[in-house]
Order: sequence, then structure tokens, then C-alpha cells
Amino acid sequence: MFSQIIFILLLIASVFLFSKNVRRISRNIKLGRDLDRSDKSAQRWKTMFMVAMGQSKMVARPIAGILHIFVYIGFVIINIEVLEIIIDGITGTHRVFSFLGPLYDFLIGSFEILALLVLVACVIFLIRRNILKLKRFWSKEMTSWPRTDANLILITEILLMSAFLTMDAADQILQSRDFSHFTQAGAFPVSSLMTGFLSSVSSEGLFMIERLCWWFHIIGILAFLNYVPYSKHFHIFLAFPNTYYSNLKEKGSFTNMASVTREVKLMLDPSAVPPAESAAAPERFGAKDVFDLNWKQLMDAYSCTECGRCTSVCPANQTGKVLSPRKIMMDTRDRLEEAGKAIDKNGADFRDDKSLLSYISEEELWACTSCNACTEACPVNIDPLSIIMDMRRYLVMEESKVPAELGGMFNKIENNGAPWQFAQADRFNWAKDNS
Repeated sequence: MFSQIIFILLLIASVFLFSKNVRRISRNIKLGRDLDRSDKSAQRWKTMFMVAMGQSKMVARPIAGILHIFVYIGFVIINIEVLEIIIDGITGTHRVFSFLGPLYDFLIGSFEILALLVLVACVIFLIRRNILKLKRFWSKEMTSWPRTDANLILITEILLMSAFLTMDAADQILQSRDFSHFTQAGAFPVSSLMTGFLSSVSSEGLFMIERLCWWFHIIGILAFLNYVPYSKHFHIFLAFPNTYYSNLKEKGSFTNMASVTREVKLMLDPSAVPPAESAAAPERFGAKDVFDLNWKQLMDAYSCTECGRCTSVCPANQTGKVLSPRKIMMDTRDRLEEAGKAIDKNGADFRDDKSLLSYISEEELWACTSCNACTEACPVNIDPLSIIMDMRRYLVMEESKVPAELGGMFNKIENNGAPWQFAQADRFNWAKDNS
């Protein structure tokens, strides 16, 4: 009973802390402006199943994609085994699902094969990151913490899978010895390879090994659950809603501010009646801070896996510019976390004197070619370009800050109605016959 009580208390504390962190992140996302993404539900469900569940964009890079699928399927399916562990921990039973007979044998065997595949995939991922040192994992924004974060998760998964297989190996031997409550149940295609190393251990010693691995496995999973909200790996949960709420418009289609569109229409139609003056505060042009972004852009920031695929295909980054779409998303998330902590400390209406422009430089924003390669490459349909364009809009329309080349173009459009230096009356001179 004592171990059951300890387990139940740990489970309640873990679920409570995880729920608290999820509410915090949800609150932060809701700090963004409203955005309607309730249209085309059938297409949205299809996108979610293809991209998030089907991993369709991951396999664009086959090696990483296939390895990630192993980890993804293992994470999803092995949770059935976690459910059994939780029930056993609460009720004091052992292998509570063993009554399923041959189906249980099939499940345990499948779990073991998946555990081995997850373990191998994580080892390869560690090698790619730390020994082969793939360029996209060592960019300037990948400082010590992002690299450590990725390594911690990979090492944790390796340890959890190792504990699971060791637990099964000890369990299998104890079953063969008819020790205590260890009745024959399950198939062990992988852990059976380890029984030779444990066969000389006494039954009492094997029982201690099995229990230690059991507790390590479940405590590790609960600790992992509460670490994820502080990590880039929160995409495990957000990838599904993030892909569901993807931007389904044509690539390269930009949004227009209603207030600007209205003013342009009034300029083109002098007979139009302007709308009545509104008592509400004027709308900010573009985005200065995270509060000016919409909730989907903030969800994008929390969904970023920091994989660097966006940056690796960015033409500006490839030519040595300072722009990194991954850094845009990481900076947005960091600023949002900072703003959220300030609200927690000072109240819901508190706004500090910082802005997203304190994290992202003007040089980064103007380096973007708006080609959409980053959005196309992202495995979970994150859209860094939308944040870049909103911040550019703020710089131009609120701060009148533009590169000199663009300033000249804007002046020509204002004076000549085109980006060229010729007056409208002279624009067709090139076609005149001067012979």
C-alpha cells in the first residue's frame, strides 16, 4: 500500500503541474490578436492528418524523416504500455492487461521492437548532432541551451527505453522461475537477448532490478511530461492543432489591414462616404510586440521544433545574411515567455517597455526575400514569413524606417504611380518612333 500511495501522489502532482503549465502556455497564446481559422474544416482535418499524423513533410529528408517516424510511432504506441503501468501503480497489480492473452503477447512484443527502434534512432540523432555536427544544429542561434535541450531529451528517451527493456528482461526470468506474482505473460523478442546477462542474478536481485527499472521508467515519463512545456519538444502536443489551423491561402498571399484598405478605397473614390469616427483606440499598423501578433503566430512560436529546416533552405541565410527563420520563431517564443512572466508578476493588463524589436533586428527583417521557402520546409506548417511581414509593416507605417533603396522606391510610387523615376506622361516614350 505504501508504494501505491507514493505512486498516486506522484501521479497527481505530475498531472497538476503539467496542467498548470499548459494553462500558462494557453494564456500566453491567447495574448495574441483574434484570427478566424474556422473555415474549410474538411481541408484542415486532411492537412492535420497528412502533416502532423502522417509526417508527410518530415520524409522530405528521408534519413531524419524515417528515424523521426520510429520515435513518433514509439511515443504514441508505447503509451498503451504506460497506461498499464499507471493502472498497476494505482491498484498494486502486475501486468493488469495480461488477461488479453495472445493479443497481450503481440502488444508487448511490438512495444519491445518499437523501444529498440526508438533507442537506435535517438543514438543516431545524438551522433548527427554532436559528432557529425550537422550545420543546421550549430547555427549562431543554437546556443548552449537549445543544444542541451535537444540532447537531454534524446538521452532521456534512451534511458527510458533501456529501463523498459531491462525491466522486461528481469520480468521474463522471474516468470520462468515462478517467482511470486510473476505469471507467464507477454512476448519478449528484444529483452530476451539480455537474459543471458541477468540469468546468474538471484530472484531477489532480479526483483529489485525489475522494480527499480519500473519506478525509473514511470518517474522518468512523469518528469519528461513536466519538462516538455519548458522545452522545444512541446511540439509533441501542439503539432496537431498547429497544422489544423494552418494558413490555407495561396503561398505569397499577404493580408491587408482593413483600415488601410478602407483609406485606399476612399482615395480612389472621392464620392465615397467615410465611416463615422470610432471612439476606440486606433489600430496599430503591423506588429511591434507579441501582443500585436495573432494567436496563430504565437502558437507557431511554441510549436517550433528548432529543427532548422527553415533556415537551411532560406536563400538570405545561405548567402550570408543575418536572417534565420528559426531564430525569428525562437525569439518570438522567448519574448512571449518574458511578457507572460511579467503579466504573472504584475497583473493581466501589465505591459513592460520592451518589444519584439529588442530581440529581432531590422537587418534580419529586411534580409527576407519573402520567398516562403521557410514555410514550405517546416514539418509542422509554421509561418515565419507572416511575423516578418507584420514587423516590417510596423517599421514602415509606424516608424517610417525603411532601407534607403526602398525609401526611393516608395517616393517614386507616391510621385509617379510606379517604382520608376519617369513621370506618368513620359512612361510610353520608349515606344515612339524617333527615326
